[in-house]
Amino acid sequence: MQRRAFLKSVAAGTPALLPARAAKRLVRRPNFLFLIADDLTYRGIHALGNEEIHTPNLDRLVKRGCSFTRCFHQGSWSGAVCVPSRTMLNTGLTSFHAQRRAEETPLWGETLGRAGYDTSIIGKWHLSDTILRRSFKEIGPVSGGMFESGPAAYHRPSPGNTWTPWDQSLKGQWLHTAQWQKAPKDEIKHSAQVWAEGAADYLLKRSGDTAPFFLYVGFNSPHDPRQAPKQFVDLYPRERIRVPPNYLPEHPFDQGDRDVRDEILAPFPRTREAVQLHRSEYYAHTTYMDAQIGRILDALEKSGQAGNTYVIFAADHGLAVGQHGLMGKQNLYDHSIRMPLVISGPEVPRGRRVDHMVYQHSLFATTCQLARVEVPRSVEFPSLVDLLGSAGGPKHDAVFCYYRHFQRAVRTTDHKLIVYPQAGVTQLFDLKQDPWETNNLSARKEYAPLKRDLLERLRRFQKELDDDLSPVTATG
Repeated sequence: MQRRAFLKSVAAGTPALLPARAAKRLVRRPNFLFLIADDLTYRGIHALGNEEIHTPNLDRLVKRGCSFTRCFHQGSWSGAVCVPSRTMLNTGLTSFHAQRRAEETPLWGETLGRAGYDTSIIGKWHLSDTILRRSFKEIGPVSGGMFESGPAAYHRPSPGNTWTPWDQSLKGQWLHTAQWQKAPKDEIKHSAQVWAEGAADYLLKRSGDTAPFFLYVGFNSPHDPRQAPKQFVDLYPRERIRVPPNYLPEHPFDQGDRDVRDEILAPFPRTREAVQLHRSEYYAHTTYMDAQIGRILDALEKSGQAGNTYVIFAADHGLAVGQHGLMGKQNLYDHSIRMPLVISGPEVPRGRRVDHMVYQHSLFATTCQLARVEVPRSVEFPSLVDLLGSAGGPKHDAVFCYYRHFQRAVRTTDHKLIVYPQAGVTQLFDLKQDPWETNNLSARKEYAPLKRDLLERLRRFQKELDDDLSPVTATG
């Protein structure tokens, strides 16, 4: 939908998703329950294709709503990739604009709050305190970027390292509740449980409340330290974990930031046993988060507000966890730039899948349209409302992603071009034939026209988005 037509539909007060008779039934504005995971790759949900992982509560969201199977974030100016991703999410600005103008632009929660929503946050934030206080009327227990768990959490497995995910003395995700909750006694609880209990309490207290709400729940899971109770780790015996098809002992070249914090979680070179260990703990941490999400969904049902609430689940970005010789997200392979996005709620078709490419940062505009709230003119990512129904077409002919000055990429439905200006390397992948991105076609003569076209599209993206890096050039 073009921006002018989109704004006209919002001003008219009828979401494009709903037929007229359904729109009339929504006398009250809908509520929004937003759940965001940290570091969860698009292959991290059982119902979306990963048979190895147990995610029964996320699976029920998938069954109830619409899943966007090709959802991306646009890039990062920082090794802490979640900061740019969340900045774009909360401002609606494209990446280079978000880096420069976040403090002075209308914000997601702020916009809904001014329209009459009760806005509240619990859990991970990781943006500035100024943006936090502008975004939410009520601020529950919130954490910063990550929890440290000491040096033993790194370079695992290695001789003599006895770090275990369930050892509550190692801190990290294991929090003393006296610091985070108003409780009669101090206990140690996992961060995901603390956030879920706070969210459930919020929802149950709103039972019968007529004002619409926007509740933002940020999980620190499954970001490292990947800690979970032992019974969840026991679900994933290390020796039974599959090593992914794109496993490599080391990345074939220095892609930039080779020794960033994420990459030293496992020793170099990566052994198959190390990859199995980290993936086992990643799955356990995800499954534990899933159990806490179940607690929140159950509270929503008990509150009596589920029928008028859109539940949105997403992640800030993905993660390698042993793929391509990498552990982190400071790369442009699909496992790191692609994340799950699921939306369920009033009139959303059950079990719908959308394969069109979208950006996670479109949620600002999407919720405004569903709420019949005017979208600020600063918002640059389009609403996804029409895609929730059957009327929507592609939003983008291609998507752009970057990592600092080290990497630039353009991705279409079927192909991806990644350029590494510092390393002097270019990669070209046929994603239809090679979804794990293992076969670089860049030097193949028969792909020269495609490579040239993708490079030109990448340069147009750089210009359109105000990329301050010089137009990239591709090598063989």
